[in-house]
Amino acid sequence: MFSSATAQWLFLTCLPGLGRTRRRELLTEFPDLPQMLSMNAATLRAVGMTADAMAAIQAWQKQDDAHPAVREVRTIMHDCQKHAVGILTWGDTHYPEQLRHIHDAPLVLFTRGDTELLARDQIGIIGSRKATPAGLDHARRFAAELSARDLMVTSGLALGVDGAAHAGALDAGYPTVAVIGCGLDRVYPHQHRRLGERVVADGLMISEYPPGTPARAAHFPQRNRIISGLSRGVLVVEAGLRSGSLITARMALEQGREVFAIPGSVHSPVARGCHHLIKQGARLVETVEDILEELGAWWSPPLVTEAAGTPEPKPGGKGPLAGLDGREIAVFEALGYDPQSTDALSSATGLPADQLMQSLLLLELQGLVSSAPGGFQKIA
Repeated sequence: MFSSATAQWLFLTCLPGLGRTRRRELLTEFPDLPQMLSMNAATLRAVGMTADAMAAIQAWQKQDDAHPAVREVRTIMHDCQKHAVGILTWGDTHYPEQLRHIHDAPLVLFTRGDTELLARDQIGIIGSRKATPAGLDHARRFAAELSARDLMVTSGLALGVDGAAHAGALDAGYPTVAVIGCGLDRVYPHQHRRLGERVVADGLMISEYPPGTPARAAHFPQRNRIISGLSRGVLVVEAGLRSGSLITARMALEQGREVFAIPGSVHSPVARGCHHLIKQGARLVETVEDILEELGAWWSPPLVTEAAGTPEPKPGGKGPLAGLDGREIAVFEALGYDPQSTDALSSATGLPADQLMQSLLLLELQGLVSSAPGGFQKIA
């Protein structure tokens, strides 16, 4: 097993003291990352490996089951075989290309179902777990219609909008992708066990967590970045102002994806998040045509460096602007601590209204600017 490329990529995810950010940095230096597993101690030290990581790699080279990282790989592969779970690694040709371009893409995905579906264009549908009957109906109808227009629905299998979106696609006879925040040997929430079985039979279920991993609160924001990363755009059906769906919308913007929102009643708490997104530049959606029109006009893959096949580094340096694109930095720098109108900001930055509003939305979700009577301003 230790000679297989799959096992090598798995082992890299188990290395102690090597978090997601450091792995991606190393991937930029070594596109064929598993080559590190054959390096000697001096070379590993030169590339900045910690003592714990070096000890683990040396144990791997000796195939020493006494080391916990080596045992963990063996356990994961055994559990995947036991539960009929596939393993898709960064080095596989079927790894979804669009996901490679987000800054913290997982090195390994665990799968159940048809992995060839990952090559298709996808649309994320997300929203409240406590959706209204109208919201559930919107999720089902949009999922069915978008599927019929060759956009495969991707969501998180949660109660409420997520489940309705998956069911809407499946009931209409189309596959769907579910990204979950636990191991694929279980379905969370348990109320969606039957729905999960349908997804696996007629679509695909994926997770970055190996079998045996329970659902934890910290897993769901990580899951959300995969939903948006796989998708050309994200449709928010219903969401409160403090909803996790707004976090996903922010991630989608950071990843260069479009954000769409369906308006609701001004009296409904689960509509306020959508209204907030629309005010800040998300596309107001009434029909599927609104989504298709926007995607056809504006969507394009993120820029990729030729040498490493990874995204161009974002400007911004350190501090609150770290990780922001040049467009957002330009808008932030054009703002003051007194409200400025969107007309003034558009004139100062040279950005068209739609791009300006998307940048303002991202900056507001980052807590850097706020809307105020008369326009927008920096937050002191």
